[in-house]
Amino acid sequence: MPSSFHKRIIIIGATSGIGRALAEHYAKTGCRVGISGRREYLLAAIHEHFPNHIVTECFDVQGSDNIQHMQSLIEKTGGMDILIYNAGFGDPSQTLDWHIEKTTYETNVKGFLEIVHFAFNFFVQQGHGQIAATSSVAANRGNGLAPAYSASKAFMSVYMEGLLMKAAKMKVNIAITDIQPGFIASKTAKNKVFWVTPVDKAVQQMAKGIDKKKFRVYISRRWRIIAWIMKRAPSFVWHKL
Repeated sequence: MPSSFHKRIIIIGATSGIGRALAEHYAKTGCRVGISGRREYLLAAIHEHFPNHIVTECFDVQGSDNIQHMQSLIEKTGGMDILIYNAGFGDPSQTLDWHIEKTTYETNVKGFLEIVHFAFNFFVQQGHGQIAATSSVAANRGNGLAPAYSASKAFMSVYMEGLLMKAAKMKVNIAITDIQPGFIASKTAKNKVFWVTPVDKAVQQMAKGIDKKKFRVYISRRWRIIAWIMKRAPSFVWHKL
C-alpha cells in the first residue's frame, strides 16, 4: 500500500498536462484530491472520471479571491496534508510584451506567494504538512527570451528555500519540495527536442520526490547536470546565448 494512501492533496493548476496527470495519479492511489483551474468544463471532466476521489474549485490564481477559494477547496477535500502549486505561465516575450510579463508575474509570483503563504500558516496551525511547487530549471539564470519567466521561477525556488529554513527554525513538521523540471512533453515544449521528459515519467518522478519529502527534485534527474552548468557558466558566456 502506498505511503500516500488516504492523504488529502490539493493541486493548484490541474486541468491539463502535469497537474491533471498528478491528480489522476494520486486519485488512483486512493488519495482525496482537491484540484483547481480556470476552465470549469475540464475540472468537471476530471471529477467525472474520479467522482469518489476528486473534488474541484474553479478559479484563476491571478484573481483577488484566492484565499476564499482555498478555504472552500480545503473544506470540500476534507482537509489538506499536501499542497502542490502547479499553476504557471511562461510564454516567450521577444518584444518584452507587457501582457506576457504581467501575466507571468501574477501567476508565478503573486498567485504563488498568496497561496503558498496561506498553506504554510495553515500547516503551522495544523502541526504538519507539505508544500510542493513546480518551479523550473530556468530559475537558475536569467533568460533574454523570457525574462519574467526565469525571474518568477527564481522567486519561487528562493522562496521555497526560505520556507524550508523557516520551518526548521520554527521546529514545525512542514516539508518543502521545490520541483525544477526541464522540458516536459506538453504544449509548452512542443518545439523542444532536448531531453524532453514524457508526462507519465515526469509524474512518477515528481510523486516519488514528494513522497520522499526531498527538498529539490529535477525532472528528469539528468537536468541536475544542466542546472549545475547554468549556475557555473561565466556571465560572458551565458549572456551570449
